Amino acid sequence: MPRARWSPWALGALALLAGVRAAVADGRFDAAYDLVSKAMKQGKDREVWVKEQKTGMAFADVKIFEFHVHPGKVEGSTAHVPNVLSSQDRFVNQLGLTEYELYTLLKEDGAWKIDSQVIVEPKDVSKWFPKADAGRGPSH
Repeated sequence: MPRARWSPWALGALALLAGVRAAVADGRFDAAYDLVSKAMKQGKDREVWVKEQKTGMAFADVKIFEFHVHPGKVEGSTAHVPNVLSSQDRFVNQLGLTEYELYTLLKEDGAWKIDSQVIVEPKDVSKWFPKADAGRGPSH
């Protein structure tokens, strides 16, 4: 079976999301700041944004166990990158169920930046995730 050829932009988008996920899982929000869009920062400077992220994660008692970033779809300066997340928190995912996320990345100042993240509705999971992952947990 031939290997898929990835453009440098697609590889960059995939690497960016994996990097941000790892930084957040490790509590390194200072590193994540440079990888999210201006819109996601909501005009906040680094110090304020990092403090808010740390406070929110601590308050919700977020635990990220594993994540698996899947190949995304790049259209011009926008990329949609799916991610399977295994995590638990005090409010949204108390049972630690697997979550299927979809990130939208934009080219901003010549670099990929995460612009939004949504939970994929159950009816749309097969659109973004290979069938092999439908019942399998994340792999990172």
